[in-house]
Formats: sequence, structure tokens, C-alpha cells
Amino acid sequence: MRKAQTANNLPRGDYSLRNVEIVGYHDLEGRPGFKMAIQEVAGRWYLYLGHLWHRGWSILDVTDPSDPELLRFVPGPSNTWTIQIQVAGGLMITALEKIDTGWGEDPTAGFEEGFLVWDVSSPADPVRLGRYSTGGNGTHRNFYDGGRYVHCSSVPAGYDGHIYEIVDLADRSTPRVVGRWWVSGQWRAGGEAGVPPGTSLHAAYVTGHRAYLAYGAAGLIILDVADPTAPALVSRLDLAPPFNPIIAAHTAVPLHGRGLVAVNSEAIEEDCDEPLGLAGLVDVADERAPRLVSLFSLPTPPPGAPYRNFCERGGRFGPHNLHQPQRNPAHLDREDLVLLTWFNAGLRIYDISDPRLPREVGEFVPPDPLERRGVLPAGRLVAQSEDVLADARGFVYVTDKNHGLHLLRLTN
Repeated sequence: MRKAQTANNLPRGDYSLRNVEIVGYHDLEGRPGFKMAIQEVAGRWYLYLGHLWHRGWSILDVTDPSDPELLRFVPGPSNTWTIQIQVAGGLMITALEKIDTGWGEDPTAGFEEGFLVWDVSSPADPVRLGRYSTGGNGTHRNFYDGGRYVHCSSVPAGYDGHIYEIVDLADRSTPRVVGRWWVSGQWRAGGEAGVPPGTSLHAAYVTGHRAYLAYGAAGLIILDVADPTAPALVSRLDLAPPFNPIIAAHTAVPLHGRGLVAVNSEAIEEDCDEPLGLAGLVDVADERAPRLVSLFSLPTPPPGAPYRNFCERGGRFGPHNLHQPQRNPAHLDREDLVLLTWFNAGLRIYDISDPRLPREVGEFVPPDPLERRGVLPAGRLVAQSEDVLADARGFVYVTDKNHGLHLLRLTN
């Protein structure tokens, strides 16, 4: 395997940096990464990645972020999305899902679905323990912070779009679903009447007895999950219109002790051919009456850029993924900072000390890739920053549709 790419081997082109510095880079053997997870074991730091265009997972030693080492690539099932990954409590949860149309799928071939459970107590040598199957199209961004339950974004047979499932890992070899919740109209096989397009759970974030669901066109939903077998609605905040209805709520991250949730949409269409996406803070001090209290400012191009705004750069522009602490001791957990990727506008960092006046205080914008490694973006080949994860040391990891992995450090 190729050893490592350091900061000296960065993709050519101009970077825009503010309050971050580039520490390292790894090409991932030509496999662009997507979602990420991290753990610290015996003083060493291990980063795990799913991949957009390749089926499987990579494991890197990032103890020295200036010299990341690719330890191994674990092949996954063919014609199956293996893009989502979680690591906590010595276990790794890797989602399996039918690939969306237009993302490199073979519509004539079969696929695998559900999620796999792995033992990663030996960090570079995952041991498969078991598998959960939905009986449908599989799972997307699942939440696991250690312990007994995986909180899934699932498409079981007979449902339209992803729903919320709670899966019990008491028997890791045979995980079983113990609770479900969905928006009325999604259960087609049960005779329900249907829901607006985009009504689909993208991700759950669970803290205590509450699950915060980023539910696409259905907005932000808060559930009481004190009884995992019977999730109950607490409240719902509709976000579309006016925000982009396709994935109006993509990610929701509660800020413990502040009565706030950071919420964002996902940009879908290239060249901004859609309504504006949401990125801001929701006040849930009264959890039965959540309310939007502020918006994050739109990223602006760096001085001298050959475009007036990021809509003119090409590809997707808009919010995508938030860094999520998830009570993981290896993750950065800052109540005053939000880290959010914006596709062609890179990574943006916001100071939310004053929730009524969030301020952008940092940025990382990579140059356009020189080599196309996947089928998207469909138009101009431009940078498309996908996911962000920050570790407890202050190092930040950013993936891209056609770049490798950038390793950054927060400064100032």
C-alpha cells in the first residue's frame, strides 16, 4: 500500500484558509472518502472511512496527522453503498444500502442491505460479529455511541423513504429491531396514503431520552425514546417551505445544556437550481415548541476568485454535514463552535457563543480536483467537500467527492 501523503503532496491549486492550517493529506489510494469515524486506543488514533465510489472501508493511523498511514482497505459488497460508518465502545457499525440512481449503481445487479457489526478492539483488524437486515433497501446514516442500541435511518420493506428504527445489539450476532417510528403516510404496505416527496429520515441524534430526527421534508422531529420499544412524538418543526424541501433537514445536533439544536439542509442540485438550504440554530428550551432563532451566514468566495458567488463555481453549493460529538471521547466537543461543510464552499466554522448572532470565524476551501474519480459532479469538475470530523486534539478531517483526505488543525 502507498504509505502516506503529507502536506507537501497536496493537490495542486489555490487553497483558502482562515483560522485553520493544513497539516497533512492522504490520497486514500484513489478512493475518495465520505463519512468518517475515529477512536483512540492505547494512545494511538485510528480514522475509519466509508467511500463514495468504492465499496468498502479504509482504516488510517492518524496519530501523527502530518504523516497519516493507510493501514488497510476492507472490501465491501458489490453494487452496495458502504458510505456510512460509526465507531464507539470498541464496535464499528457499517451501513449497507441500495445505491441511489445516478451514483454509479448497476440497476440489473443485486445489492446488500442493513448494517454490519464489527469488533474493532484491535483497531486495524476488524472482526465481523453480526448483521442486521431491514428486508428492504437498507440503512443510511445510523447513530451509535456505544451500548445496546443502534438508532437507524432505515428503509424496511413496505415503507416509502427512510424511517426511524431502534435496533438492539444485546446479541451482536443477530441484532433485532425493537422500536419504530415514521411519519404517517410512509407505511405503504399498511395502507397509508403517502407523504410529500422528500419525507425521509436522514439521520438521528440521540441524547438521554430524546431522539432528534433530521427528517427531510418533514423537518426537525423530537421523539421521547425513554421506552425504546415505543418512541413517542414530542414535537415537530416544519422547515419547508421556504427551505429546500428535498432534504430540508439533513442533520440535527443538540448542544447539551444550551437548549439549542444545530440544524442544516442538504444542497441537492448543481448550480443552485433549487430553493435555499437551511443552516442555523433551533431553540428547544421549550421542546414542545421548537423555534428557529438564527441562520449561519452564507459563505463568500475568497478574494480574487473568478466567480461572484459559489453558485457560479459549479457543482453543488449549500450545507451538507455537521461535525457530531456524539459523546465520543475521541471527538471534539465544543458547545461554542459549529463545523459545517458546504460542498464547493469547503468547510466553514461558526462561533455560536451568542446563538442570536452566529459568526463565521474559519474556513477551508480546497482547489478543484484535477482527476475525476466518480460520476459526480455531473457538470464542471469542482471541489465538493462532503463530511467533517474533528478529534479531541483539535485536528479536523475533511472528505471530498474527488479529492483524498485533508487533515487540518484549528488555530486561534
